[in-house]
Formats: sequence, C-alpha cells, structure tokens
Amino acid sequence: MTTEYNPVGWFEIPVTDMDRAKAFYEHVFAVTLDEHQMGELQMAWFPMQPNATGAAGSLVKGENHRPTRGGILVYFSTPDIDTALVRAREKGGKVLAEKFSIGEYGFVGMATDSEGNTIGLHSRA
Repeated sequence: MTTEYNPVGWFEIPVTDMDRAKAFYEHVFAVTLDEHQMGELQMAWFPMQPNATGAAGSLVKGENHRPTRGGILVYFSTPDIDTALVRAREKGGKVLAEKFSIGEYGFVGMATDSEGNTIGLHSRA
C-alpha cells in the first residue's frame, strides 16, 4: 500500500462510563474533550485541527461499542510519556509497560485506560 498520507483518519475508543473515561483522558493528556450526541452514540471528541497531521478521534459509548484490552491499539503522541503514565495511574488506569526506546523512532509506553482499553503512548524525545 503506497499513499501520500497517513492512513488513519479517525479513531473511536469504546467506553462504558463516559464521565469517568472523559475525566481519564482529559487528565492524562491535559486536554478538554467536546461532548456530542450522534444518534444513539454518546461521544467525546479529542481536540482536532483541520488540515493538521495525525488522526482525530473520539470516545464513544453505544450498544455496539465495548471496551477491550485485546482490541485495536491506538498510540497517542505525547511530549512526556512518564508524566502521562503517572496521570493514567491517578485516574484508574494501569501501566502495562514503562517508557522504553524504539531506537530512531523514539519511545513508547503502554497503559490501560479507566475502561480497560489498552492504549499506547509515543514520544520522539
């Protein structure tokens, strides 16, 4: 597959408790999520900038959206993995892997969120 763009354009993270999950992600990444009702779906969108690099996405609560530790893995870019992992613990997440090097591509860490989903953290520094 050869493309001139990054293939991920949107992601959705399933949740069972929107208030708890929203508080978790807002605390870990020091952002504000914007709540929306889209038909039967309750959503909380991450901040997004049109025409910027990277994918936008949302927390989503709905009948067919179930949190899972073994599902698709989303990596969030963060300037400070160590701080994000501390914040994840503070809001009920669990650290699965402390920050480690992936060579020339930077560093990663892994945690579960407040809902039980596994998330990755990535930093160039």
